[in-house]
Amino acid sequence: MTETSSNGVVAYDVENGIAWVRFNRPDKRNAMSPTLNRDMMEVLDLLEHDEKVGVLVLSGEGAAWTAGMDLKEYFRETEADGLRGTRKAQRESYGWWRRLRWYQKPTIAMINGWCFGGGYGPLFACDLAFAAEEAKFGLSEINWGILPGGGATKVATELLPFRKAMYHAMMGENIDGKTAADWGLVNEALPLASLKHRVTEVANVLLAKNPVALKATKDAVRRVGVMTYDEAEDYLIRAQEAANSYDNEGRKEGIRQFIDEKSYKPGLGAYDKDRVKA
Repeated sequence: MTETSSNGVVAYDVENGIAWVRFNRPDKRNAMSPTLNRDMMEVLDLLEHDEKVGVLVLSGEGAAWTAGMDLKEYFRETEADGLRGTRKAQRESYGWWRRLRWYQKPTIAMINGWCFGGGYGPLFACDLAFAAEEAKFGLSEINWGILPGGGATKVATELLPFRKAMYHAMMGENIDGKTAADWGLVNEALPLASLKHRVTEVANVLLAKNPVALKATKDAVRRVGVMTYDEAEDYLIRAQEAANSYDNEGRKEGIRQFIDEKSYKPGLGAYDKDRVKA
């Protein structure tokens, strides 16, 4: 059954371990307002440690994922309150993107339509991203006289080769989902009619894996990118030790099923995390 946030601008369902969270302002192409940003944090808080949730998917109602920041509510109305209003709005938006980036559960962006500007923040915050071929991506800020802020420029340089990032940010042209996949903004692009089915497949694969190992892995991938090799090596040793201290029995069970039972092969799938040693 569909639930909504306090102000109705975020909708969500939990089905078979997957939380389907949606921007819910279809009449505004799901533009992110201060109200939506506060409600998104509310929903993330609610679902993060819910035992019924193993994977979170972020999508949008209607024809858009999100058109970015609501120019009227996020910019004009908050700027009317001076620096205080601007900083408050920034904290609320960047706050839930940061929360999503280090979320306890694996996260998937399901880009069903327009993804513009500020939408690159939650796009990058999600661990994986799948787009409809019909979706449109754009950094349109240059077209109305500002730079792509709020982390959008960093996202472009993080995910795209230098020349493509520069072209994307300077030209203000849209690209479709297929191009976004070719450039590396998303993992895959496929027809809109097949998008949810593919995301469900991926989510079910993640649900079968050890959740402690998944959290440690997603954090490690984000952390080591800015480290030297030696720093990363040391970090990963400590991260593995920390994960083992939290869920050493899960690791031992996987090794037992492989070595003693020969019931699975690590290169061909995950061990059965729901089984316990007889």
